[in-house]
Amino acid sequence: MVRFGILGAGNIAHRFAKSLEHVEGAKLVALSARKAQKAQAFAHEFGVDGSKAYTSHEQLLDDAGVDAIYLALPHALHREWAIAALRAGKAVLCEKPACLTAAEMEEVASVAHSTNTLFMEAMKPRFVPLRASIEEALGQIGEIRHVEATLCNDMMSFVDGAQTYHMGGGPGAGVLLDCGIYCASWIDELCPGTFKTTSVVCEKHKDVDVYVDAQLSFGDITARLECAFDRAKPRTCTIEGERGRIVVEDLHRPTRATLLLTGEPMQVMESPYEVDDFYAQIVHFVKLVADKKTESPVMNLNDSIRCAQILDACRS
Repeated sequence: MVRFGILGAGNIAHRFAKSLEHVEGAKLVALSARKAQKAQAFAHEFGVDGSKAYTSHEQLLDDAGVDAIYLALPHALHREWAIAALRAGKAVLCEKPACLTAAEMEEVASVAHSTNTLFMEAMKPRFVPLRASIEEALGQIGEIRHVEATLCNDMMSFVDGAQTYHMGGGPGAGVLLDCGIYCASWIDELCPGTFKTTSVVCEKHKDVDVYVDAQLSFGDITARLECAFDRAKPRTCTIEGERGRIVVEDLHRPTRATLLLTGEPMQVMESPYEVDDFYAQIVHFVKLVADKKTESPVMNLNDSIRCAQILDACRS
């Protein structure tokens, strides 16, 4: 049994805990939040012993009865607490983005290697059931020529003025880290080799990026990364090959994609979640912990570093 603790008690932590209830071989046994009332309410909701509802993250990491942690704190706190958890011998499933910069992620990776402890960025789209169909379709479109990953939401009425990390103005704020990381993950997978940005458009509100449109070059492959808080567009990843293209819908939590081969009728691929969009990645992580693995073959440390490098390039 893999015994989980959760650092943080916000909305994403609640969604994780609900999904974890369906995972065989895993159990939520502890959590930490800065406010006692919030920690106790979370513990009561998910059947956790009230004595394990800690009011400091250090207490959770000191708990010998916890094998792994889900790091659900704001973006700017990921590096600090991922390193602390790894040094405490806890396997870490870290909510995206794993870190604010590639330099931070390289530091986390170094600690994971030196402690021989598992760290995995929670990049859900890599684990959903639809991925098997997409991988099969990639073999049909031939060599990839262009990848366009777009995650644009009209959510300014929510993020502007809200007491959240989205528009806080400090480290970790902005659409590039919140939404652009999903786009970077698709681009990382599909576009090998070294890269450079060829153009970047960035629009800001209150000095925080709310729209980014970046063009990148990976040798013979071109890519576009587009993300927004202030406008809505179809949230898709389009993969163009020499013999056709794949369009993945809702790239951050996909269940449907289309395959359009030259001269052939469109093919629709659909694969619903098993339980929800968290479940498959949790199952994968739990198996890694149970098998005493120190890295995921699906979302490894180098993948997280390269995704951060892509965002660094867009930001620069």
